[in-house]
Amino acid sequence: MKIRVYYEDTDAGGIVYHANYLKFCERSRSELFFEQGTTPTADGGHFVIKHIDAEFLKSAKLGDLLDVKNKILQLRNSSMKLSQTVWRGDEKLFDMTAVLVFAKEGKPLRIDRDIRDFLTSLNL
Repeated sequence: MKIRVYYEDTDAGGIVYHANYLKFCERSRSELFFEQGTTPTADGGHFVIKHIDAEFLKSAKLGDLLDVKNKILQLRNSSMKLSQTVWRGDEKLFDMTAVLVFAKEGKPLRIDRDIRDFLTSLNL
């Protein structure tokens, strides 16, 4: 997913504020579903972040065009492990691995079959 860096994404020094990399990754995860006319929710269940490992490698700046790439590393009954990277051209700027749990009312839930089939079909 392509993301342009706007003034609102930057800090006083003109570089992307660290928390915004997480927002860019969130948008990209959601967009995987939205692009296909679907949603990452089912019967009141939705994905929540359980754990994140993040590494900030280089800074993005105002006006940069970034590309967020996603790769499913593991798909389990109620969770998935996902790798997300942010690139500017051929430069990797940000690297994150996240564990997302499918939950309803704060409790883990088996991932809905349609969502599981969709995730499997992505071949990320």
